[in-house]
Amino acid sequence: MASEGPEYIPLLPGSPRRLSPQAGARGSQGPKHGQQYLKMPSPRAPGWQGSSSRDPGQPCGGDSPRSSSVINNYLDASEPVSLEARLSRMHFHDNQRKVDYVLAYHYRKRGAHLAQGSPGHSLAIISNGERGKEPHAGGPGDIELGPLDALEEERKEQREEFEHNLMEAGLELEKDLENKSQGSIFVRIHAPWQVLAREAEFLKIKVPIKKMYEIKAGGSIAKKFSAVLQKLSSPLQPRVPEHSNNKMKNLSYPFSREKMYLYNIQEKDTFFDNATRSRIVHEILKRTVCSRANNMMGINSLIANNIYEAAYPLHDGEYDSPEDDMNDRKLLYQEWARYGVFYKFQPIDLIRKYFGEKIGLYFAWLGLYTSFLIPPSVIGVIVFLYGCATIEEDIPSREMCDQQNVFTMCPLCDKSCDYWNLNSACGTARASHLFDNTATVFFSIFMALWATMFLENWKRLQMRLGYFWDLTGIEEEEEHSRPEYETKVREKMLKESNKSAVQKLDTNTTGCDNEDDEDKLTWKDRFPGYLMNFASILFMIALTFSIVFGVIVYRITTAAALSLNKATRSNVRVTVTATAVIINLVVILILDEIYGAVAKWLTKIEVPKTEQTFEERLILKAFLLKFVNAYSPIFYVAFFKGRFVGRPGSYVYVFDGYRMEECAPGGCLMELCIQLSIIMLGKQLIQNNIFEIGVPKLKKLFRKLKDETEAGETDSAHSKHPEQWDLDYSLEPYTGLTPEYMEMIIQFGFVTLFVASFPLAPLFALLNNVIEVRLDAKKFVTELRRPDAVRTKDIGIWFDILSGIGKFSVISNAFVIAITSDFIPRLVYQYSYSHNGTLHGFVNHTLSFFNVSQLKEGTQPENSQFDQEVQFCRFKDYREPPWAPNPYEFSKQYWLVLSARLAFVIIFQNLVMFLSVLVDWMIPDIPTDISDQIKKEKSLLVDFFLKEEHEKLKLMDEPALRSPGGGDRSRSRAASSAPSGQSQPGSVISSSSQHTNV
Repeated sequence: MASEGPEYIPLLPGSPRRLSPQAGARGSQGPKHGQQYLKMPSPRAPGWQGSSSRDPGQPCGGDSPRSSSVINNYLDASEPVSLEARLSRMHFHDNQRKVDYVLAYHYRKRGAHLAQGSPGHSLAIISNGERGKEPHAGGPGDIELGPLDALEEERKEQREEFEHNLMEAGLELEKDLENKSQGSIFVRIHAPWQVLAREAEFLKIKVPIKKMYEIKAGGSIAKKFSAVLQKLSSPLQPRVPEHSNNKMKNLSYPFSREKMYLYNIQEKDTFFDNATRSRIVHEILKRTVCSRANNMMGINSLIANNIYEAAYPLHDGEYDSPEDDMNDRKLLYQEWARYGVFYKFQPIDLIRKYFGEKIGLYFAWLGLYTSFLIPPSVIGVIVFLYGCATIEEDIPSREMCDQQNVFTMCPLCDKSCDYWNLNSACGTARASHLFDNTATVFFSIFMALWATMFLENWKRLQMRLGYFWDLTGIEEEEEHSRPEYETKVREKMLKESNKSAVQKLDTNTTGCDNEDDEDKLTWKDRFPGYLMNFASILFMIALTFSIVFGVIVYRITTAAALSLNKATRSNVRVTVTATAVIINLVVILILDEIYGAVAKWLTKIEVPKTEQTFEERLILKAFLLKFVNAYSPIFYVAFFKGRFVGRPGSYVYVFDGYRMEECAPGGCLMELCIQLSIIMLGKQLIQNNIFEIGVPKLKKLFRKLKDETEAGETDSAHSKHPEQWDLDYSLEPYTGLTPEYMEMIIQFGFVTLFVASFPLAPLFALLNNVIEVRLDAKKFVTELRRPDAVRTKDIGIWFDILSGIGKFSVISNAFVIAITSDFIPRLVYQYSYSHNGTLHGFVNHTLSFFNVSQLKEGTQPENSQFDQEVQFCRFKDYREPPWAPNPYEFSKQYWLVLSARLAFVIIFQNLVMFLSVLVDWMIPDIPTDISDQIKKEKSLLVDFFLKEEHEKLKLMDEPALRSPGGGDRSRSRAASSAPSGQSQPGSVISSSSQHTNV
């Protein structure tokens, strides 16, 4: 029963030794001599709301209720907290309770001023209970508050209610004092053991039990091969604990408070790692409701409405501290996030432990993709060297370079361009052979099978990681609604309801979830958003195509302008191609950033309900826009350039006097190679160096300058020794893995879609990814706030996109070989028209005749420099000669080559698809040893459960048999001591782990 007088609560160990006169009390009525106590007003005092909460001075395991109110501990000005005495910057100021999560907000006061003797470093500790009023003004440690703005006052009340609800959920909070006119305040959150156990059971988090077993290799040959491989790769292994013993595995089981005796709980404070603790707290933060903020649910809603500024878990200390103490963050930095360890494997298990399964799977996928790029890089170099070695043996290029074979070609433009000899394009023809040879066809088939093998091996690795990370059998977690969705539903309800329903909605704090379930957004509500999405995406795609067309016009007009000048006439094609590709690259980089923002805006208009739905729709829109943006110039050069030129005497004109551009004499494949290489390399280099390295550094410098300008109000001692939450607050917020995946997916398209024209693409992708892995690692470890640990079984929609690109690459490479390359015309000539089965005469066979007298008036070359008068000029096409019955019509060779090209596309596509399906069938998705281990693990788990239950029943029955009268008491005592003796925090299990061979 609560007493009428003041209540005395013992302070926690490590709490401040002296309190302000209004808060501290040394009484003789109850408190022991020498013990610090905090004077608590009676629960019936005005301004306090009674609430049943436990004593914060008791251990976490204690559950004795107290009818007390909030504890607000304000330190005295004469004795600030000694920073040197702090044991860890990861704990509350009592050095006992670990900080599991941090909320940050910026406050601003109007007309506030500090009283005399105001503390230089103040602190308010909030333990479980109700919040109280601010201390009365007038004391030496108090603050005289000026009137707050209405918005600031409203946000303050919303924060107070939200923090009160967090304490009602069992969390413990510590909060700084608002002792300046403005600044940032951090609310530290600690989850006691009872809350961790409750939430772990609710979330069905798998934890290791006492039983361990050995993971056996398949057979004797597999064992020997694995041992040899492990010995050879030992210099490449990172020096982290997870790699030291990977042959033993704990059985795992979802946490249950009723089966505590199953788990190897040696110390409650360390049983759940930091990532799991922060995940549990984040789940509580996501579902906690704030009625003052229109029944907003979750911390994300409050951040979206600027009630809080940030919410994040803490990093495990500093990564570059000179001390000898080692934490996971420092270990990741030394063995993973430095460019000096680029040759080492990634410590995937440690990445997963520190960042969670979602980020762990991304780096595992990136590592597998990078390692899989090694074989195609080697083969691509071999194909390129084969082209270099056989360039002298290539008959068509030799015929083009032969000075005796004089082929007088038709002018490339009207009036200003003269006739020209084909041997002047000798260099282009020889360079085209480097990429347009027989080996590229087989390399394209290999790359299509490579894409299938990569995806199959990723599925196997994903299953293997899921087994070792205990992801098998996990259920999809129920996702909370997004803040924007809740706001739209609320607005819809307010529009459709009358005044009484509106008032009921405003006052009802318990029925919000049910109403949200009943009133959802229908397709009619979303129809304007869908319509805007459809129209905007079509507009963006049309914008991309129009920019590509603009670059085409630039190429045509620039080529015509440069042809007028004799000095620049010889290098027209090189100049136009190089400048046009650079323009394309700049436009692609700019539109990439614009399209990313537009895709996010369009997805917000749709108002998806959950974060997962939002992410999937955002990924699809961003990928569609960036795919069109990155590949449309390449598709134009590969499949459209030179197809709509016309013929001499009947050219196709874009504008009056500007002819459509045509391919070089050696074909468009060389130009496609130049376009692809410059865009791919430029995109990777600029995005990596400017967007991923330069922009974060500029943001960091800007924040540093901003902090220095506000340094007048900061405490000097505090700035010399900043807390971990201060250091993490200054880092960049984590925004998701979508940009990282998107960059690699676009690169995957460059590697697979047009590899027939650029065999060196896998090599450049490999070199980029070796740097990219360490760049991303450094960014996650040193530059970003620690992300929330998210459990997931796979990489989600990204796998479907990869699979789609792999299938599309088969079609694109088939058309590149059939249409862009000269591979099919050469085969047709060699087996249908050649007299000796060789390619001699192939160049002459591909050139048609044109009577120059039939040129249109005004298009003839002015001041021709040719020695003899030209009667016939040649152009590259399969057309009838002027003396034929149907002059300039498509010849029989044209239709034969066209049919051969289409037949090659069909055969190539079906052959590669069949081989891909065969590879898919031959490689099982689940490794055989993993499927066997999963089955045996289930059997071992059942046996272990039965054994433990049998021993538990035996312990309960023995005392009952010995003393029949005291059976009930003995039975209850045995039952309470059976769960591993964990009545006190920090107790140690005496039973040793059991080992079993599997």
